[in-house]
Amino acid sequence: MSVHFTRFALLVGLVSGGAAAQDVGLAGVMGSKAMLMINGGEPQSVAIGQTLGGVKVVAVQGDQVVVEVGGKKRPLRVGQHAIGTASGDGSGKVTLNADGQGHFYTTGTINGTSVRFIVDTGATMVSLGASDARRIGLDPSRGVKGMSNTANGQAAVTKVQLDTVRVGDITLHNVDALIHQNEMPMALLGMSFLNRMEMQRDGSTMTLKRRF
Repeated sequence: MSVHFTRFALLVGLVSGGAAAQDVGLAGVMGSKAMLMINGGEPQSVAIGQTLGGVKVVAVQGDQVVVEVGGKKRPLRVGQHAIGTASGDGSGKVTLNADGQGHFYTTGTINGTSVRFIVDTGATMVSLGASDARRIGLDPSRGVKGMSNTANGQAAVTKVQLDTVRVGDITLHNVDALIHQNEMPMALLGMSFLNRMEMQRDGSTMTLKRRF
Protein backbone atom coordinates (compact mmCIF):
# COMPACT_ATOMS: atom_id res chain seq x y z
CA MET A 1 0.00 0.00 0.00
CA SER A 2 1.31 3.40 -0.93
CA VAL A 3 1.04 6.02 1.82
CA HIS A 4 1.77 9.72 1.41
CA PHE A 5 1.48 12.24 4.23
CA THR A 6 2.42 15.85 4.75
CA ARG A 7 2.22 18.28 7.64
CA PHE A 8 0.67 20.83 5.29
CA ALA A 9 -3.06 20.89 4.60
CA LEU A 10 -4.50 21.79 1.25
CA LEU A 11 -7.26 24.29 1.92
CA VAL A 12 -9.73 24.90 -0.86
CA GLY A 13 -12.75 27.17 -0.68
CA LEU A 14 -15.87 25.39 -1.74
CA VAL A 15 -18.71 27.64 -2.79
CA SER A 16 -21.79 26.42 -4.60
CA GLY A 17 -24.40 29.06 -5.25
CA GLY A 18 -25.29 30.61 -1.91
CA ALA A 19 -24.05 27.64 0.11
CA ALA A 20 -21.61 28.07 2.94
CA ALA A 21 -17.95 27.80 2.09
CA GLN A 22 -15.95 24.91 3.49
CA ASP A 23 -12.28 24.14 3.82
CA VAL A 24 -11.01 20.77 2.65
CA GLY A 25 -7.66 19.57 3.85
CA LEU A 26 -5.78 16.83 1.98
CA ALA A 27 -3.86 15.26 4.85
CA GLY A 28 -2.51 12.39 2.80
CA VAL A 29 -3.17 9.44 0.52
CA MET A 30 -3.49 5.82 1.61
CA GLY A 31 -3.55 3.48 -1.34
CA SER A 32 -6.65 4.39 -3.32
CA LYS A 33 -8.17 6.49 -0.54
CA ALA A 34 -7.83 10.21 0.19
CA MET A 35 -7.43 11.43 3.76
CA LEU A 36 -9.66 14.51 3.81
CA MET A 37 -10.20 17.05 6.58
CA ILE A 38 -13.40 19.11 6.45
CA ASN A 39 -13.35 22.53 8.16
CA GLY A 40 -10.27 21.65 10.17
CA GLY A 41 -11.69 18.38 11.48
CA GLU A 42 -9.87 15.09 11.89
CA PRO A 43 -8.69 13.32 8.71
CA GLN A 44 -11.23 10.88 7.32
CA SER A 45 -10.60 8.18 4.76
CA VAL A 46 -12.65 8.68 1.58
CA ALA A 47 -12.59 6.13 -1.22
CA ILE A 48 -12.94 6.86 -4.93
CA GLY A 49 -16.59 7.59 -5.71
CA GLN A 50 -17.48 8.46 -2.12
CA THR A 51 -18.57 11.91 -0.94
CA LEU A 52 -17.67 13.67 2.31
CA GLY A 53 -19.16 17.05 3.21
CA GLY A 54 -20.17 17.74 -0.38
CA VAL A 55 -16.73 16.77 -1.72
CA LYS A 56 -16.54 13.73 -3.99
CA VAL A 57 -13.28 11.89 -4.58
CA VAL A 58 -13.06 11.24 -8.32
CA ALA A 59 -9.55 9.82 -8.68
CA VAL A 60 -6.45 9.01 -6.64
CA GLN A 61 -3.09 8.70 -8.39
CA GLY A 62 0.07 8.69 -6.30
CA ASP A 63 0.08 11.84 -4.20
CA GLN A 64 -2.56 13.54 -6.36
CA VAL A 65 -6.30 13.44 -5.73
CA VAL A 66 -9.05 14.75 -7.99
CA VAL A 67 -12.15 15.93 -6.16
CA GLU A 68 -15.46 17.20 -7.51
CA VAL A 69 -16.96 20.27 -5.87
CA GLY A 70 -20.04 22.06 -7.12
CA GLY A 71 -19.84 20.18 -10.41
CA LYS A 72 -16.20 21.16 -10.98
CA LYS A 73 -13.20 18.85 -10.76
CA ARG A 74 -10.12 20.02 -8.91
CA PRO A 75 -6.73 18.26 -8.84
CA LEU A 76 -5.09 18.40 -5.41
CA ARG A 77 -1.60 17.30 -4.43
CA VAL A 78 -0.37 16.43 -0.97
CA GLY A 79 1.69 19.35 0.26
CA GLN A 80 0.08 22.03 -1.86
CA HIS A 81 -1.52 24.99 -0.14
CA ALA A 82 -4.44 27.06 -1.35
CA ILE A 83 -6.80 29.39 0.48
CA GLY A 84 -10.60 29.43 0.34
CA THR A 85 -13.01 32.07 1.62
CA ALA A 86 -16.34 32.18 3.38
CA SER A 87 -19.34 32.46 1.14
CA GLY A 88 -21.66 35.40 0.79
CA ASP A 89 -24.63 36.15 -1.43
CA GLY A 90 -24.06 39.87 -1.92
CA SER A 91 -26.40 40.80 0.94
CA GLY A 92 -23.75 41.51 3.56
CA LYS A 93 -24.24 38.10 5.17
CA VAL A 94 -21.80 35.25 5.65
CA THR A 95 -22.67 31.65 6.52
CA LEU A 96 -20.15 29.36 8.21
CA ASN A 97 -20.27 25.62 8.93
CA ALA A 98 -18.87 24.11 12.12
CA ASP A 99 -16.30 21.35 12.10
CA GLY A 100 -16.72 18.11 14.02
CA GLN A 101 -15.71 19.80 17.28
CA GLY A 102 -18.15 22.68 16.83
CA HIS A 103 -15.52 25.24 15.82
CA PHE A 104 -16.14 27.74 13.03
CA TYR A 105 -13.23 28.35 10.67
CA THR A 106 -13.07 30.73 7.75
CA THR A 107 -10.58 32.57 5.60
CA GLY A 108 -10.78 36.31 5.17
CA THR A 109 -8.41 39.18 4.64
CA ILE A 110 -6.72 41.73 6.86
CA ASN A 111 -5.61 44.84 4.99
CA GLY A 112 -6.06 42.87 1.76
CA THR A 113 -3.91 39.87 2.79
CA SER A 114 -5.44 36.40 3.21
CA VAL A 115 -5.68 35.22 6.81
CA ARG A 116 -7.06 32.04 8.33
CA PHE A 117 -9.52 32.70 11.18
CA ILE A 118 -11.29 30.78 13.89
CA VAL A 119 -14.40 32.47 15.30
CA ASP A 120 -13.76 33.18 18.99
CA THR A 121 -16.45 35.01 20.97
CA GLY A 122 -14.19 34.82 24.03
CA ALA A 123 -11.55 37.01 22.39
CA THR A 124 -12.04 40.72 23.09
CA MET A 125 -10.45 41.70 19.80
CA VAL A 126 -9.30 40.27 16.50
CA SER A 127 -5.97 38.67 17.41
CA LEU A 128 -3.07 37.39 15.35
CA GLY A 129 0.45 36.15 15.83
CA ALA A 130 3.62 38.07 15.05
CA SER A 131 4.40 36.17 11.84
CA ASP A 132 0.91 36.80 10.42
CA ALA A 133 1.27 40.47 11.36
CA ARG A 134 4.58 40.78 9.49
CA ARG A 135 3.13 38.99 6.47
CA ILE A 136 0.30 41.53 6.42
CA GLY A 137 2.79 44.39 6.66
CA LEU A 138 2.30 45.25 10.34
CA ASP A 139 5.21 45.83 12.72
CA PRO A 140 4.54 43.90 15.96
CA SER A 141 6.78 46.34 17.85
CA ARG A 142 4.75 49.42 16.92
CA GLY A 143 1.57 50.11 18.84
CA VAL A 144 0.27 50.20 22.40
CA LYS A 145 2.05 47.55 24.48
CA GLY A 146 0.17 45.47 27.01
CA MET A 147 -0.59 42.01 28.37
CA SER A 148 -3.45 39.70 27.46
CA ASN A 149 -4.91 36.79 29.41
CA THR A 150 -4.92 33.62 27.32
CA ALA A 151 -5.62 29.95 27.95
CA ASN A 152 -1.86 29.52 28.46
CA GLY A 153 -1.48 32.46 30.83
CA GLN A 154 -0.55 36.07 30.16
CA ALA A 155 1.00 37.02 26.83
CA ALA A 156 2.69 40.20 25.63
CA VAL A 157 0.61 41.97 22.98
CA THR A 158 0.56 45.13 20.92
CA LYS A 159 -2.73 46.89 20.26
CA VAL A 160 -3.18 48.20 16.72
CA GLN A 161 -6.00 49.30 14.46
CA LEU A 162 -6.52 47.40 11.21
CA ASP A 163 -7.54 49.33 8.12
CA THR A 164 -9.86 46.57 6.90
CA VAL A 165 -11.05 43.12 7.92
CA ARG A 166 -13.03 41.21 5.31
CA VAL A 167 -14.94 37.94 5.64
CA GLY A 168 -17.03 36.94 2.63
CA ASP A 169 -19.14 39.93 1.56
CA ILE A 170 -18.55 41.78 4.83
CA THR A 171 -15.81 44.40 5.06
CA LEU A 172 -15.22 46.41 8.24
CA HIS A 173 -12.88 49.38 8.56
CA ASN A 174 -10.81 50.54 11.54
CA VAL A 175 -10.99 47.31 13.52
CA ASP A 176 -9.08 47.13 16.82
CA ALA A 177 -6.74 44.15 17.05
CA LEU A 178 -4.04 42.58 19.20
CA ILE A 179 -0.75 41.30 17.83
CA HIS A 180 0.61 38.54 20.06
CA GLN A 181 4.39 38.47 20.33
CA ASN A 182 4.18 34.68 20.43
CA GLU A 183 3.10 32.67 17.41
CA MET A 184 -0.51 31.58 16.96
CA PRO A 185 -1.73 28.70 14.75
CA MET A 186 -4.33 31.03 13.23
CA ALA A 187 -5.93 34.41 13.82
CA LEU A 188 -8.89 34.84 16.16
CA LEU A 189 -11.99 36.52 14.75
CA GLY A 190 -12.81 38.24 18.02
CA MET A 191 -15.42 40.64 19.33
CA SER A 192 -13.97 43.82 17.82
CA PHE A 193 -15.32 42.32 14.57
CA LEU A 194 -18.19 40.19 15.88
CA ASN A 195 -19.83 42.87 18.03
CA ARG A 196 -20.61 44.72 14.81
CA MET A 197 -22.50 41.66 13.54
CA GLU A 198 -25.85 40.03 14.10
CA MET A 199 -24.90 36.45 14.93
CA GLN A 200 -27.35 33.59 14.49
CA ARG A 201 -26.50 30.00 15.39
CA ASP A 202 -28.59 27.16 14.00
CA GLY A 203 -27.08 23.82 14.88
CA SER A 204 -23.80 23.54 13.01
CA THR A 205 -24.41 26.71 10.99
CA MET A 206 -23.57 30.28 11.96
CA THR A 207 -24.76 33.33 10.03
CA LEU A 208 -23.09 36.72 10.40
CA LYS A 209 -24.86 39.85 9.21
CA ARG A 210 -23.38 43.32 9.41
CA ARG A 211 -25.20 45.66 11.83
CA PHE A 212 -23.14 48.84 11.27
